[in-house]
Amino acid sequence: MGCSFSGLNALYDAVNGGGDVWINENRFRIIRQLGEGGFAYVFLVKELPSSDPTNAGLAQKFKDSSHISDDGTYAMKKVLIQNSEQLELVREEIRVSSLFSHPNLLPLIDHAIIAVKATQDQSWKHEAYLLFPVHLDGTLLDNATAMKAKKESFSTSDVLQIFRQLCAGLKHMHSFEPPYAHNDVKPGNVLLTHRKGHAPLAILMDFGSARPARRQIRSRSEALQLQEWASEHCSAPYRAPELWDCPSHADIDERTDIWSLGCTLYAIMYGVSPFEYALGESGGSLQLAIVNTQIKWPTGQNPPYPEALHQFVTWMLQPQATVRPRIDDIIIHVDKLISKFSK
Repeated sequence: MGCSFSGLNALYDAVNGGGDVWINENRFRIIRQLGEGGFAYVFLVKELPSSDPTNAGLAQKFKDSSHISDDGTYAMKKVLIQNSEQLELVREEIRVSSLFSHPNLLPLIDHAIIAVKATQDQSWKHEAYLLFPVHLDGTLLDNATAMKAKKESFSTSDVLQIFRQLCAGLKHMHSFEPPYAHNDVKPGNVLLTHRKGHAPLAILMDFGSARPARRQIRSRSEALQLQEWASEHCSAPYRAPELWDCPSHADIDERTDIWSLGCTLYAIMYGVSPFEYALGESGGSLQLAIVNTQIKWPTGQNPPYPEALHQFVTWMLQPQATVRPRIDDIIIHVDKLISKFSK
């Protein structure tokens, strides 16, 4: 799956005004926009049959047919690239996304990076097109927001099953040599697909912040560089304490994801991070709430979830990363809880 730089300049007008888009040898029709954020837009697209009888489309490119859509629809992410730094970030996202192959991680099906020119007088810029399977039931954040409005919540069994799938996807990333950290585990980066008679299918997406997890910090300047990087790439309510206030001598590892995972389990239950309350308090500080691990639990006579789930969250939210559990420990524990509460 290489990058195409020529013959596709009409994409600029096509994507902004509707129409068709080429990603390498395959043509797609834009159906509608699904979302946007920053310099990226996500569209629902449908693969069009080729007029070339020797081109069977995406199906001929992949041995693993599980990623090929039955009805030809996909999600296409378009990224507007303004400078060389952004270009390198997109190339890194493509490289990292292509490393992973797991049913609970969103696969990158195809991609193209092209040079574009809006007018004759302007300099060349780039646009990236990333093609993924489509999941139209939205993210965990979308679902949680809708359920909260209707005063609904996931069952204990569904909470655990959704969480177990996220653990499986993260284990795949953490098992690399060297291990990769996702660095932005949160409800907005979890796609859900509802299945009749089963817990929703959960898929972790967006590997734009994923990097080799283990970093040795040996100076104040290195600590500040890490904090600055984290402030740009790791969502604040789910960011581990060591990424807010990094010591000048520290070994950072994949357990930054475990903190985010604990926050996400809380959010599967209650719709928000355990620290977001601080954003609504007069004089409240999200950073202080996180660094001091000031978790606030919903109050009420009948808590909707067993205390064992609250203890599970607390176990993951250890402020000292060196005593935080690893993903294998989490999976052992969640399997025990599933066995206990799914009977």
